Amino acid sequence: MKPLATEELQLLHRYWQAANYLAVGQIYLRDNVLLQQPLQPQHIKPRLLGHWGTSPGLNLIYTHLNRLIRHTGADVLYICGPGHGAPAILAHAYLEGTFTQTYPEVTQNAAGMLRFFRQFSTPGGIPSHVSAHTPGSIHEGGELGYSLAHAFGAAFDNPNLLVACVVGDGEAETGPLEGSWKSIHFLNPARDGAVLPILHLNGYKIAGPTVLARMPDRQVRQLFEGHGYEVLLVEGNDPLLVHERMSEVLGKAYAKIRAIQEQARTGALTQTPRWPMIILRTPKGWTCPKEWEHHPLEGSFRAHQVPLDEVNKNPEQLAMLETWLKSYHPEDLFDANGTLLPELAAMAPEGSKRLGATPYGNGGHLLQELQLPDYRKYALPVKTPATTTGMATQQLGKYLRDVFAANEQQQNFRLFCPDETNSNKLTAVFEATNRCSMNALFLSDDHISKDGRVMEVLSEHLCQGWLEGYLLTGRHGFFPCYEAFITIIDSMFNQHAKWLKTCNELPWRQPIASLNYLLTSHAWRQDHNGYSHQGPGFIDTVVNKKSTVIRLYFPPDANTLLAITHHCLRSKNYVNVIIAGKQPELQYLDMEAAIQHCIKGASEWHWAGNSPSAQPQVILACAGDVPTMETVAAAWLLRKNLPQLQTRVVNVIDLMALTPRPYHSHGLTNEDFEQLFTTDTPVIFAFHGYVRVIHDLIHGRPNPSRFHARGFMEEGSTTTPFDMVVLNQVSRYHLAIEAIKRSVPEDENGKQVIQLFEQKLEEHNLYIREHLVDMPEIAAWKWE
Repeated sequence: MKPLATEELQLLHRYWQAANYLAVGQIYLRDNVLLQQPLQPQHIKPRLLGHWGTSPGLNLIYTHLNRLIRHTGADVLYICGPGHGAPAILAHAYLEGTFTQTYPEVTQNAAGMLRFFRQFSTPGGIPSHVSAHTPGSIHEGGELGYSLAHAFGAAFDNPNLLVACVVGDGEAETGPLEGSWKSIHFLNPARDGAVLPILHLNGYKIAGPTVLARMPDRQVRQLFEGHGYEVLLVEGNDPLLVHERMSEVLGKAYAKIRAIQEQARTGALTQTPRWPMIILRTPKGWTCPKEWEHHPLEGSFRAHQVPLDEVNKNPEQLAMLETWLKSYHPEDLFDANGTLLPELAAMAPEGSKRLGATPYGNGGHLLQELQLPDYRKYALPVKTPATTTGMATQQLGKYLRDVFAANEQQQNFRLFCPDETNSNKLTAVFEATNRCSMNALFLSDDHISKDGRVMEVLSEHLCQGWLEGYLLTGRHGFFPCYEAFITIIDSMFNQHAKWLKTCNELPWRQPIASLNYLLTSHAWRQDHNGYSHQGPGFIDTVVNKKSTVIRLYFPPDANTLLAITHHCLRSKNYVNVIIAGKQPELQYLDMEAAIQHCIKGASEWHWAGNSPSAQPQVILACAGDVPTMETVAAAWLLRKNLPQLQTRVVNVIDLMALTPRPYHSHGLTNEDFEQLFTTDTPVIFAFHGYVRVIHDLIHGRPNPSRFHARGFMEEGSTTTPFDMVVLNQVSRYHLAIEAIKRSVPEDENGKQVIQLFEQKLEEHNLYIREHLVDMPEIAAWKWE
């Protein structure tokens, strides 16, 4: 870029002042937006909400990114890490016109400015943090710690994109952000875009000092040089000097990024690149009043939110606020009608180059459909249910391998996994691609290359953040993970689900590809890892989100897993959670039966039941692969030992089918639910997770008290597979005993069968302690 000339410096400064004025106005003003009359208490909002402290620094960065775009034509995405920096980002969206383009009622004049101020953090308005309502944003302001991971996810496979990611110094103290600095070891300059981290050190969190801001420049520089960055420093409190330095440093960083990419794309890059980053030190609450009642405001924690918080009732504070607002000289920024002066409006880029209008900030505009192979060709043959075994995730790996191959040209699909691709039996994907790493490669490495599309890093936070950034900018992905460890990202999932819920309510937000989880290595088959790896709690987190967003699937075998995954990869604006085991398991449905079962969400397995009538004496229901096996085995035991008992077996693959239709679109109609479960038959429900979920979902169904759910009871150990279900009382014997007790409790034959099953449980307990494995009749059981 050209050096910053004096005239342009003055224009940049005035533009920055305009953004600062709008940021302050959003927090305080409900009227008199141009200060055309003396400021009065009635001009002030009754509730002062918002965060000023980070806003002037964010405004500075946005102003200079505008200049970079105008001078270079770069495609830039701005990610705002400081959680409540919305006053700044919204101010710029308004100045550049994208806010008015998105919300036409907020015009670029005094009337529109009044509406703009009044809608900030007020009833019927928009939040005080950067949210889905904010044009150009892909990052929820409540997601403290995830900005940099989102930035790298956005840069992957977007070769022309520069992601400018502002990291607040409070955010920099979080675990996810600390791990995110390592992302440059996965960024390939030959095919990916670039991330320019801008670490904004303004000294304080809500009340206390931040760690990095108290470290001397030399130490901070060494920290990030150790991560592999070239550190460029901007600091000061004189605005004009900071503008000059920021312009110089941003130009240098951009030139370095383009040089790295050009070398990589021409084959001239011979060593691992050292990507630039900027450290920006400016005062907290820069340009606000210096002090109040002998306590510092600017440069202190007191400027974090609302520096003057009593302007409604304190005349001195009101006068100070007026002086503060007038220090930006609004008369030199806006004309008498409230429109930004032409020479300042020209400081913003045009069209889709504007940061608020970039299509990367509304990724549905860029989304291309995945090319998906016919999943039926990966089916396992099933002639007789529950007589042959197969590995569900192994078959899925073959399907995903060909998803990679079919989309090689588009380069819009990646797998994100915490170092568990092999462990989860998805090894076939390495026939089509490799693990990605930009570090040195060794002969002993297994399927690792710089252009690999399997993103393995031992951090669930990074996998989730990368995937979210990848999806939000218009691509597709898949996230396999151990079930017990996916709860690490509970809060990240929560924020993404809320983002999608909000996007569904905004007609200008285009749909994006769904976030698809495969949770395997699950609670019921962690016999070699034990209690620490046994936890199905993510289900509870997901099921409480809005029904318009979440889906939960429990495929019991390979063919249902293939059908469900294919459906999920085609879907948009959902979070799909698929839970399936990776061990050899019994197979139940051929592919056509599997497809019909998936469409219904829940269906009767006639072959497993023993009730020719429409009114069975007991219903054995299940959701989850291991609970399904135990349920089918329980039905088999009852047919063998108590054939007169009429049983029905119902398998639920779509968990939300249980809930009444008004609460979820996948809920079974009342007629279909009653056809499956009748209205008064006792139901023994074997569930993969915590049983409270089942009782919550069936609330509102006929006679819900007849449902007796069994699931994970926080009992586990390093033990045999069957002992896990015994410990949690979900074994075939427990289910069969409960079925007898709830259907024919006085039947003498039934009492004898119960005694037999209780003896079997005692025999099991002794056998595993003697032989260290399950009894052959359990381990080798199949339907006869």
